[in-house]
Amino acid sequence: MSRISKNVILAVLTLTSSAFLLFQLYYYKHYLSAKNGTGLSKSKGNRVGFDSMQWRAVKKFIMVTSSQNVPVFLTDPLILGLVSKNFEQVKNTSHVSTSECQFFCVPRDFTAFALQYHLWKNEEGWFRIAENMGFQCLKIENKDPRLDGIDSLSGTEIPLHYICKLATHAIHLVVFHERSGNYLWHGRLRLKGHIDRKFVPFRKLQFGRYPGAFDRPELQQVTIDGLEVLIPKDPGHFLEEIPHSRFIECRYKEARAFLQQYLDDNTVEAMAFRKSAKELLQLAAKTLKKLGIRFWLSSGTCLGWYRQCSIIPYSKDVDLGIFIQDYKSDIILAFQDAGLPLKHKFGKVEDSLELSFQGKDDVKLDIFFFYEETDHMWNGGTQAKTGKKFKYLFPKFTLCWTEFADMKVHVPCETIEYIEANYGKTWKIPVKTWDWKSSPPNVQPNGIWPISEWDEVIQLY
Repeated sequence: MSRISKNVILAVLTLTSSAFLLFQLYYYKHYLSAKNGTGLSKSKGNRVGFDSMQWRAVKKFIMVTSSQNVPVFLTDPLILGLVSKNFEQVKNTSHVSTSECQFFCVPRDFTAFALQYHLWKNEEGWFRIAENMGFQCLKIENKDPRLDGIDSLSGTEIPLHYICKLATHAIHLVVFHERSGNYLWHGRLRLKGHIDRKFVPFRKLQFGRYPGAFDRPELQQVTIDGLEVLIPKDPGHFLEEIPHSRFIECRYKEARAFLQQYLDDNTVEAMAFRKSAKELLQLAAKTLKKLGIRFWLSSGTCLGWYRQCSIIPYSKDVDLGIFIQDYKSDIILAFQDAGLPLKHKFGKVEDSLELSFQGKDDVKLDIFFFYEETDHMWNGGTQAKTGKKFKYLFPKFTLCWTEFADMKVHVPCETIEYIEANYGKTWKIPVKTWDWKSSPPNVQPNGIWPISEWDEVIQLY
């Protein structure tokens, strides 16, 4: 009986002690920690999200690049978008004041950075350090398109993308290369046969589906989630560029074949025209950029770029296209201020507008305004003597960047459809005699301007 009583008492004491211990833990967690801010839950609250793999991967990546003085900058659309919305907060955040991970801890598979390749001095050393810190890195190379026009160098490969994976998160390092038009270009991410397709979910990458072209961004250093990073000084502009960055190369191989078959015109007159046309195009591009007006190479200028990577010497003018919704009323004055007097103005903003400016050496700049319908686009033409109207029909198209005349300029992405609409299936064959009223396969009569409107729609200077 005595032994049983002792066992019961011992069990009661054990249960009481356990209950008291549990009460202490509960009281400490829910009362003292809330009052004094020293509990475990509050401790985690002081650094909310900083244990995420996304933040840890970015931190290690920045440590590697900083140790090697590699000036990478943030290009991730998701993170830059959040930064842009909270730009004032980010600019005023110091390294020590960050208590919550708001940007780099957002769930995602990748974080995108970029660098200008000519600033990378120790590529191999960077890789060794990255691997020592736990990264698995994949280097993707392909041929340098800047050398495609040089037979002896064509096919030389350059680095285009790096994928560095740390556990479940990956850093996508986009390599920007300088182009002669003072802009930055990145190549397409094309996986070669030996690359493991399961290394990362490549389809989720934000860059690399196609080559891209960007203005050279001015950078600034900011603190994001306690990490010092470089970002574009105008993140909003960079974000606007991303969906419209697709780049198309000139077809150097086909251009060489064309010039071998038809021979290039290297007469003094042809070379002088090309020089004047190039200067006129550059001046027009500069003027339209100041106005904030998109334009693209059109008609014979577009054909010359696509067919022979050059200006057609017998075309005698420079042709540009502009969407009518981008028209601005001060465009004529802007060109005149740039030294290009108005030669003629046909049509009106509501219908068939066309402007022509006189460049030097009798080289003309023609600007055609395009109108969008449900299933096609068109630009108009007007015969000055008769007031007859013409319409040139094109399939709908979007705009891509290319390099032409040492500039980054737009061309229709659907280039072949655009050119065939204007010149037919035989566009590869040079035609030196051209009647704008009947030669294009896409031209059709569009009525006649009322005589009462001629003073408005037919203006010759």
